[in-house]
Amino acid sequence: MTGVWVSQVVVVFVAVLLDLLLGDPRWLPHPVVGIGRLTVFLERWLRRLVGNERLGGVFLLVMTVATTYGSALLLLQWAYAIRPYVGFAVAVFLSYACLAARSLHVESRIVADALGRSDLSEARRLLSRIVGRNTEQLSKPEIWRALVETVSENSSDGVIAPLLFLMLGGPALALAYKAVNTLDSMVGYKNERYLLFGWASARFDDLANYIPARLTGLLMVVAAPLTGLSGRNAWRIMCRDGKNHTSPNSGIPEAAAAGALGVQLGGTNRYFGLPVAKPTIGMVLKPLAVEAYRGAVRLMYGAELLMVVVWLTCKAI
Repeated sequence: MTGVWVSQVVVVFVAVLLDLLLGDPRWLPHPVVGIGRLTVFLERWLRRLVGNERLGGVFLLVMTVATTYGSALLLLQWAYAIRPYVGFAVAVFLSYACLAARSLHVESRIVADALGRSDLSEARRLLSRIVGRNTEQLSKPEIWRALVETVSENSSDGVIAPLLFLMLGGPALALAYKAVNTLDSMVGYKNERYLLFGWASARFDDLANYIPARLTGLLMVVAAPLTGLSGRNAWRIMCRDGKNHTSPNSGIPEAAAAGALGVQLGGTNRYFGLPVAKPTIGMVLKPLAVEAYRGAVRLMYGAELLMVVVWLTCKAI
């Protein structure tokens, strides 16, 4: 390996390690917060300046992603120009900030702990911070289902996808992906306000996650028997039910997880007070309970570990 490749490998390895050890401390400044503020500013500005909402949404996507990518590149160049170790530290921080495995585990575990105490109202309140559906009337099994769906879906866009872009193009490309993902979470809704304005962001997010979602599903299939789950059933359900979702991507990791865990996901959720029926994914072989949630977390970490091992192996060849 050349010196550049060695440096890239070390950056990725240290970033993954920091994410696993530290997660997302609330006191630490986070680039995604800046991306969110930029999105809010640009939305207000573009809505006043551009009369066509769909066109304004295209400008929002291009300007946000380009600004994020360009700013990251300039910051890295400036840091490396000061001292190589300064550049390395900045590269590690930006890379670490793109990963969310530990954060996803911690935030979901808080909900699981509330359920373990039989504090249903607190579990509903905490769940509302990490899912988009209405949580006020969810039963205990429905909360477990929401946790398993959230962990499995975000294993792709919160862990494997940013890791993939980080491995392919370094911190700047990983942050550009996070900008796309943040845009989708902020303006990618199919409601009156964002149906046209958020169209470009939602579609580009689908495109950016197409390969990562399928890679996540495959990694989960391989990781399943290594984590005490069913790899054969994960593959079967992923192939059978991977398209049973309104998203072209989210159903793939959810189906792989459902098969590995032997549970059924999907069904009716409420958004903004309105019921939305979704196809079911998987089969009811086991109840939706704490064991299913813990299995989903193991799958997430297993998929991430396999991703790193495969990449390091390819680099070493």
